Amino acid sequence: MSEPEIIIETSSSNPPVRAPDLVVSSQADGIWIVDQLSPALSRWTGAAAPEAMGFFLREMFPDVSPGLDYLADEALAHNQTLHNIAVHFLSPIDCQLQAEVLIGGLSEDRHLRQVHFYFKPLPVGQGRIHPPPGKYGLVGSSPGMLEVYRKIELYAGSDAAVVITGETGTGKELVARALHEQGARRVRAFVAVNCSAISPELLESELFGHEKGAFTGAVRSHRGRFERAHLGSIFLDEIGDMPLHAQAKLLRVLEEGRLERVGSEQSQSVDVRVIGATNIPLERMVHEGRFRADLYHRIAVLRIHLPPLRQRIEDLPLLVEYFLELFRRRYRRQVHFLTSEAMALLQAYLWPGNVREMRNVLERVFVETHAEVIGARAFREWISERQDFTPGDWGPEVGSEGSRIVPPYPLLNEHVLLPDTRRLALAEPVPAAPLQMPKRTTKPADLDADEIREACQSTAGNLTAAARLLGVHRATLYRYLKKLGLSRQDLGC
Repeated sequence: MSEPEIIIETSSSNPPVRAPDLVVSSQADGIWIVDQLSPALSRWTGAAAPEAMGFFLREMFPDVSPGLDYLADEALAHNQTLHNIAVHFLSPIDCQLQAEVLIGGLSEDRHLRQVHFYFKPLPVGQGRIHPPPGKYGLVGSSPGMLEVYRKIELYAGSDAAVVITGETGTGKELVARALHEQGARRVRAFVAVNCSAISPELLESELFGHEKGAFTGAVRSHRGRFERAHLGSIFLDEIGDMPLHAQAKLLRVLEEGRLERVGSEQSQSVDVRVIGATNIPLERMVHEGRFRADLYHRIAVLRIHLPPLRQRIEDLPLLVEYFLELFRRRYRRQVHFLTSEAMALLQAYLWPGNVREMRNVLERVFVETHAEVIGARAFREWISERQDFTPGDWGPEVGSEGSRIVPPYPLLNEHVLLPDTRRLALAEPVPAAPLQMPKRTTKPADLDADEIREACQSTAGNLTAAARLLGVHRATLYRYLKKLGLSRQDLGC
């Protein structure tokens, strides 16, 4: 097979002479991979080469810094080669490579320009990113996350079906990928399907395939996701949204290892590990008749629960530093850290959108900030959007008691998602209003016994909520209790 033509728009002292590791083209709906990955790139990154062609670039490489689609757009926009770019692949597996990004020739129909990526291992000592404080692309060292890491290691070697539970934005797909990459199936495909993103009429065809003429518009035969995942793993995100007729077919695949394409009279064998994820309690759906009981017992063999961010708030500083490093490389700007006031502000928020929401908020502020340090004032606009914002504003789906794994808001000791309105003064002046506690004139860490007692009583003895109300970390409050010789009895709670 001859190498594709390479057109170098700018001079390079060492132009690549081998075939590109990755070829993409930019279309109206995104950047597509138009050829298979090179064996070297597949080996370095863990991406499944046979499944690459025809996928969106961001879908195949979902978490890369800087983003490969960003680099392709940059090369096309300036019509030039990008040299020696340090690229950090966070998934499918964690690795760091050096990239050359070149403008290639035209597509076969002569309508689309191609971009060629060449990769090689990053030289030792050249801008390497420190390993994230966690495992498998997940960040955190709290007890809840340590339990997640333990279960990934324990379950990766099994072929049993797994259900991953957790609120939206907690990283369920990262756990699914880790289970695949740590197991014996890692050399085969990992295929992800969002069951809620595909219409019920098309989901069965998308999962199990169809024959030509099976229904109106079926102009050719189609391999379903299960066939593509043969000998690998399939990730069924939001599995609770799967319609009942598709559940019946999934049950047969799990029990017999065989499937039938829509419109076919012949069955074929498939060997796939099924990993499901849900933010809806499947037990409740079984009770309501929306999820088959036999499928529930077949698929919920192993379970991993991801804790929400508000239950592992001690991981927030690690997440902040991790994402700041990603954004520094993506936007090529130096923003070193958040001030203590800004960090306290983030730790006081309940994060209903979890890590995904936190990343988006931090990226927004990073883009808007042109200083080397992000202070609380940088969150002014975000604060105004969240001030007095209660979960009922999210609509009945999230607010309905028991409909989601996320607990009903407001919590017992919290009234708004940003409970301590005094923190808003860090960003902008607010009109004087009666507060539950007198406004402090001392520094946030200068606490006295009366102030601690009042905070503790106003939160019904919940020290974690009292710490949020005082604007300090929970560990700081414990230190003050020890320093002042205070017990729960002394505080009257």
